[in-house]
Order: sequence, then C-alpha cells, then structure tokens
Amino acid sequence: MDRTTHSRSVARRWLGLSVALALGAGAGLMGTAGTAQAADVNNVRNAGFENGLADWSCSAGSGAAVSSPVHAGAGALRATPSGQDNAKCTQTVAVKPGSTYTLSAWVQGGYTYLGVSGTGTTDVSTWTPDSGSWKQLSTVFTTGANTTQVTVYTHGWYGQAPYLVDDVSAFGPDGGGGGDPEPEVPATPAGLAVSSTTSSSVSLSWNAVSAATGYHVYRDGTEVKSVTGTSATVTGLAANTSYSFQVSAANSAGESAKSAAVTGTTAGGGDPGPGPSVPRHAVTGYWQNFDNGAAVQKIRDVSAQYDIIAVSFADSTATPGQITFNLDAAVGYGSTAEFKQDIAAKQADGKNVILSVGGEKGNVTINSDASATAFADSAYALMREYGFNGVDIDLEHGINSTYLTKALRRLSQQAGSSLVLTMAPQTIDMQNTGTEYFRTALAVKDILTVVNMQYYNSGSMLGCDGKVYSQGSVDFLTALACIQLENGLDPSQVGLGVPASPRGAGSGYVDPSVVKNALDCLTRGVNCGSFKPSRTYPSLRGAMTWSTNWDATAGRAWSNAVGPHVHNLP
Repeated sequence: MDRTTHSRSVARRWLGLSVALALGAGAGLMGTAGTAQAADVNNVRNAGFENGLADWSCSAGSGAAVSSPVHAGAGALRATPSGQDNAKCTQTVAVKPGSTYTLSAWVQGGYTYLGVSGTGTTDVSTWTPDSGSWKQLSTVFTTGANTTQVTVYTHGWYGQAPYLVDDVSAFGPDGGGGGDPEPEVPATPAGLAVSSTTSSSVSLSWNAVSAATGYHVYRDGTEVKSVTGTSATVTGLAANTSYSFQVSAANSAGESAKSAAVTGTTAGGGDPGPGPSVPRHAVTGYWQNFDNGAAVQKIRDVSAQYDIIAVSFADSTATPGQITFNLDAAVGYGSTAEFKQDIAAKQADGKNVILSVGGEKGNVTINSDASATAFADSAYALMREYGFNGVDIDLEHGINSTYLTKALRRLSQQAGSSLVLTMAPQTIDMQNTGTEYFRTALAVKDILTVVNMQYYNSGSMLGCDGKVYSQGSVDFLTALACIQLENGLDPSQVGLGVPASPRGAGSGYVDPSVVKNALDCLTRGVNCGSFKPSRTYPSLRGAMTWSTNWDATAGRAWSNAVGPHVHNLP
C-alpha cells in the first residue's frame, strides 16, 4: 500500500471536515474575494483508468487501459508512440477561473510528458526521459479570469518506448466537472481459508472486496505479505507448526479491519521418503497415465529393466506454475491407494518413480517468482502425497530459464539430496548453450540427474562437429549427444531418448541395435558410424524411451535389448 497517498487522502478529508465544522459554527474561511472557500479536490475524471479510457481520448488509437503494471488500483494507461504520432492522450477538465492547481501523475516507461493547455495564462508541462519504476511528475498552473476548462494531456516521444500513466490529478478548487469521488476504506474481507500447506508454507485464499486495491496478510498479528489478488502463500515457516492468519483490504483511503483468524498447520518435515540411488548406468521409461492405443499398464507391470519410471503427466491448475496429478481411470486402478502401493513396491525393488511435467499437450507456465514458488511447493506436495522421488521436466511449449531454475532450486531445498531431477528436451532445445533448456540444465547441474534428449520427431540437426545429421542413425545419436557432453554437462547427466516402437513417435524410431551401437560408440569408442567422438565417455548415464506402454505393446523388445546393454556399460 502507498502509505504516502494514504496520508494525503486522510489530510484532504480532514480539511473538508474542518471547513464544514467551521462554517456550521458561523465562522467563515475567506478567500481573496471575501467568500467561503471549499476544500480542494482532484478535478480529473477516471484519474486512475479504473474505467478503461472513459473520459480520455488518445491519438491514432495509441492508448489502452492495462491491468499491469499499475501504480495503484486496477488500471493504468499504456500509450505507444509510432511513426509521426507521439501517443498523446487528453482530457478536458472543468476548472474555476482565477485559481491555482497542482497537476501531477505517476509515470513509467519511455519518454513521458505531462502538461496542460488552454489555461488562459501560461500553459505548463513537465517530462522525464525514462523511468524503470513509477515516478511522479508534477507542475503548477493558474487559470485565467475567464477560464472554465483546460486540457490535461500526456504524450511520449517519436520512436521511443511506450509509456505508462496512472493516478493523474489536477488538484485545486472544484471546477464543477465532477472529478472522481474520494475513495472509502474497503470492507473487511470474508471467506479466509487455508487452501494448501507444505512443511514450510501455508497457502491462503479469501473473497474479493469491492474497491480494494490490495490486501495485507498477517501471521500471528504481524503483517508478512501484501498482494493485489485474493490469494497468497506465506513461506519460511517451521514444519509441523500451527500459525494464525488474518487478512485486511486496503486502498488509498486506508485499511480495513482484519478478518476473522484461521489456523494453518504446516506438514511434517523431512524428505518425502528417500528413494533408492540411481545406478551409474540407468534406463528411464515414461509410463502413460492415459490410454492412447498402447498397452494399458499399472506401475507394477513395468519391466524391471527400467530404473527410473516417469509418470506422465502432471496437470496444470488455474494458478500459474502450480501442478496437480489426476489418476486416469482408464489405466485400471481401483483406487489411488493401490497406485501409491505400486509406487512403493517399485521403490522397494530399487527403482525411482518420478512425476513428469509437460509433454506435447502440457502447458505449465513458470515465468515469475510467484509461479516458481507455486511450482516447487505443489511439486513437493505431490511428492509427499504419492511418494514420487522427483520430477521430470518435459515442457515443450517454452521455458524461462531464470524462473524454472528458481523453481527447481526451491524444490531441491524442500525435497533434499534424494531428489531425482530429469529433463527431456527436444533436439532443437539443446543445439547450443544459449537455449533456455540448456541454460537451465547447466544452472542446476549440481542437482541434475540426467538429460534424456528426445532424438525423435526432430528432422535433421547439427552435430558437435558442425555437420548436419538426419534422425534415425547412429551418427544422429552420437553427434548430437556430443554437444551436451562437450559443453558443460557431466557424462553421467546425458542419456539417449528414443521411441520404444515405430508407433511410439511420429518419426525417429531406430532399431534397438542402433541404440546399443551409439552407447558403445560414446562409452567405448566402438561401433561408431561416420562420426567418432574425439574421446569416450564411460560414465554416460544410459538411455530413455517413450514409453513403457509402447514397449509392452511390442513385446518388450526395446527394454529386453537396451536394458541389459545399458546395465553392462563400463
């Protein structure tokens, strides 16, 4: 909340009240003309763009009302200069003749001008070349003896970046034009509830309050968070501990009373149940939580050749970054408890079962601190609920390395050293270290288990020697793996991802013998094609396939051939 604005609004209301009391008592506040003078007001209408562009006019359609970023409230103006248009936005404001006004506005972005014309005296303006955060512009003007209206304007500059404007004010004697009314303190929020918990956080939600521009969250009577929406996650809490929470609503007029308190109790601490260590050479298989024509399996049916089983897939929620898991009835489980028992049984056999996030149709967006936190907290909650040993990142609709890294770091802190973290980027995502996927892999290298790039549905790609290779060959597997092996990833963090059968992918299927030759080429320097690496990588992690279901459909031909070969690598 902007405490400065709050104090100014309170002062203005007290000034109006003082005037009313004085006049009611028979006293007079006399201006220079000997008449009672009313309290000053903001004469600008829709000053905060809460009602879109109502009362405003922008040149050449250059302006638009936006909900973010804003200085206060729910709206702001964003105007974009283009060509010979400087994105000028104006409002005709009613004023009182022979009076002095303070013109101000909060601005952000490129070159921004604030001014007034038609004053009948000296028109004034002020400007700033740029501002990375909200900055207040202010100037003073005086109206002429016959001036009853002026034009307040903002504009940018030709060829420069867009600018933002919020909370415009022409503060002075009431011109009779009906400026925005003074806001009232919002009502107390209702419906406060605990929506979820982890061992270190409590997530809260509540009902929206009319006219509120923000909310303050209190833990045990102390304010710990301010948000603009109707939910918040309080972090940094102790495990297995109860806390009392309240929330208040606020706007520029002030802050409401605190809501009724609710109690949130964090989950117990510790790892979700440390899983078995991943073997030096491992086989990863994706298990389908849906029926697409491949053999329907339960986790217990997955071949023992698989060391990491990636349950596909997590589901997104309405909260950016947050994931959940919904067991599909099509896979044949009678209950969630039975599914969890299968996971525990596989772990008892030395296998790791992880949750895959993404896939062709998955769309989990992690592009902010809030969404990174939501991802980590929800992923950890699912690990605790189902017993998953970690997560697989298979996002195919774009990632943001900065925030995905934050999310994975936070998850690692919560889950501990037993976390299994895998990735399944497409070939285009790992062509160089500047891609978002490669940058993420290198940024979390110290907690990364394996990158199983998908050497299918790809087409031709560059190898580490700068030559172009077509999918479906030993050279395609070895020359592309070389890019990762020679650009920062440890060999133990590199695996070869291929389809289990011709039906498992649109293109790129190779016979298991090709996979075995590629593994031999990279680890032993034998059975290579035309491309032969300059050195060998004996600790190469292994191979991955899509999927255990398609493998089962083909009589486990892939896992029966590739599994033993991986486990017998040097």
